Order: sequence, then C-alpha cells, then structure tokens
Amino acid sequence: MDRAGGTDDAASYDHTETVKDYYDLCNEFMVFGWGESLHFAPLSPDERLEDSQIRHQRLMIERLDLQAGMNVIDVGCGVGGPMRRVVREAGVRVTGVNINEIQLERARSLGAEAGIDEMADYLCASFMDMSAIPDATFDRGYAIESTCHAPDKEGAFAEINRVLKPGALFWGQEMCMTDRFAPGDPRHQEIKRELQQGIALKEIATTGEVDRALEAAGFEVVEGQDLGIVQQGASMPWYQPVEWYAGARGGILNRLLGRRVFIGGTRIAELLRIFPEGSTDVIRMMDRTAQAYIAGGQTGIFTPLYCFLARKPYNTAR
Repeated sequence: MDRAGGTDDAASYDHTETVKDYYDLCNEFMVFGWGESLHFAPLSPDERLEDSQIRHQRLMIERLDLQAGMNVIDVGCGVGGPMRRVVREAGVRVTGVNINEIQLERARSLGAEAGIDEMADYLCASFMDMSAIPDATFDRGYAIESTCHAPDKEGAFAEINRVLKPGALFWGQEMCMTDRFAPGDPRHQEIKRELQQGIALKEIATTGEVDRALEAAGFEVVEGQDLGIVQQGASMPWYQPVEWYAGARGGILNRLLGRRVFIGGTRIAELLRIFPEGSTDVIRMMDRTAQAYIAGGQTGIFTPLYCFLARKPYNTAR
C-alpha cells in the first residue's frame, strides 16, 4: 500500500487511517505553502489567495444564514482557518471535528492565539463515527474539502445528518470529476489516479453522485454549483495558485521551478537532520499532486469547488 493514498487493492486497507497518515505527513508543508485555510477558492483577478479564501468563507457564512448564538459543526476542520473566521464574524459557537491529532492541536493553539477559546470546541474523531455527539445537536454544519476523503460518502453525510437539528442547513465543498471526464480516456484516468493517490481519496465522485449521496442520507439539496468554472473577465482558473502563487508564504513551493529547487534543498536539509527523514519523498509526492491538480484543471475534468447547500428536513426520523 502507498501510505500517501494509493493502494493495490482498495478492499485491503483502512482508508480512514490512510487519510490520517496523509495529513500526518503533509500538514506542515501544506500550511507553509498554502496558509491556515487549507482549501481552494474561486479566484478574482489581482486578488491574493488569502483574500479569495476569505471571500469564499464569507459566502459560506451568508448561505448558511448563520446567526449569533447558533451551535455549528465544522466537519474535518483542518487547522481551523475557516473555523476561526466563522466564530469571529458570525458570533456562533463552533465544534471542530478532525481525526488528525496534529492538525487538531494546531487548531487549538491558533484558536487560543486568536482569542476564540470560549466559542470553540474540538473533537478528535472520524466524521464517519461521531458517536460522542448526541443526535440533533447543531443548528448548522459545514464541510470544506473534507468529506471528499470519506470511504463511504452516503455514510458520511448520514452521520452529519444525524448530529444536525431538523431544519438545519449544511454547506459542503467537494472535490469532484466533472462531466468532461471521459472514463474511456487513458489520460483522464491517469490524472484521476494521480489525484486519488496524491490527495488520499478512495474515489472521486461526480457532482451528481454527491447530490444523490446527500439525498440518500436524508438531506434536501437546496443548491449545487461548480464555483471553479471561470467567468469571462471576472475570475481566474482555480488551479492558478498551484502554478504561480507568489505570496508571502509558499511562493517557492508553488512555482513550477521553485518546487524543484525546494525538493533539492529539502534533501540537503534532511541529510543535515534539519527536516525529518522522509521529507523529500513527501515533497516529491506533493509535487506530483500539484501537476495532477494542474492537469485536472486545464482539461476541465476535475474541480475542487463543487459547493452545495443542503437542508435536513423538519419531518425526519433521523
């Protein structure tokens, strides 16, 4: 088995453990290269990635109709970048759920620095089994690029549905194959395979499959849209930061030439024991994943920005 997410036999490994290992390996490099909000966002011309992420998070806050005093769940909270913005700007209490202890500890630390301790809770658990949380606990929920890792998407959505109150809204951002994906095209299959291995995805659903999984789990799909589609003159390709991002942090990681230079430097740092053993292999894996992101975006067969709004019905037995 490839602990970065690939496997020779999909039935022979624990995918949840693979995802946990993936973030153990990649978390520090991801934060260094991408910032504290570990997600893609629709991009506007002349806008920094961080600004795009903030604008995208505010769109989520608006669509969820968050009101002060609500109790909200962040499913797969990462290091808590969106969580801290939601607490500060919406005045709600947020529980961040994450299976990865390293990321969760970073989220706690950054939350303390941001002064949101009194409005934030943290639970180390898989979103496939949040049995520590009673039924119908939360007024709202969101999952940003997290449920794409689920070994069973319907099962993940059903567990999220369980912990939401009747009538609660749920926002999600999924990584999906688009309708341009041709299963019979070897190049398309190669790109998909590289993405699965590089991002620790057991499968990559289509947008329609995401909607059907939500409905099977008991949700009503209010809206769903690929926000990664470029609007002429108003937006830029979602994968552009992977190619050219030259912000204060991570420019050397994300420039095509810079990544190669960084790989060589990492090898030296590893030999000098500045970086832990295996860091170079992680960087090489992330470099291949970056190339797959770019290929998926350029061909139009992949998007990390299928965003949906769903509602748990009032008349539900869940």
